[in-house]
Amino acid sequence: MSVAERPEERETAAAAAASPERWLGLSDASPDEGVVEDLPLIDEKAVEQLTEGLISHYLPDLQRSKSALQELTQNQVVLLETLEQEISKFKECNSILDINALFSEAKHYHNKLVNIRNEMMMLHEKTSKLKKRALKLQQKRQKEELEREQQREKELEREKQLTAKPARRT
Repeated sequence: MSVAERPEERETAAAAAASPERWLGLSDASPDEGVVEDLPLIDEKAVEQLTEGLISHYLPDLQRSKSALQELTQNQVVLLETLEQEISKFKECNSILDINALFSEAKHYHNKLVNIRNEMMMLHEKTSKLKKRALKLQQKRQKEELEREQQREKELEREKQLTAKPARRT
């Protein structure tokens, strides 16, 4: 016998249809009233069949959804790992750029040092030449002074010789 064929249900359905308060929900009875009485009317086999039908209807879709979610989760894990690898590559690129910047800066300062060294060598050569020139000039002056002194001495000696000497009387 199906649920609609039970005489008890027909009576309660007819009473509900006859009462306009029930239609409008104006009944004084609580919504839980009659639930306990309805329970014995439910056929266990029918519940079991309905449950099996519901499960057999939705279970394949749920299993497909579950496998799709598992696949999505696995793909997400793969994507996260790939993303982490790409991030590490970018970090390496940034560190390489930093290293390149350091090398270019080192090259710049190396060039500065080479220029300073060249300037120092040039200044050393100039000072050496100036020292030699100063020494030559000093030697030339000393030689000129010596020659003047010798010239004076010669002139003094010549003057001595040119000065008249009184003759000696014997």
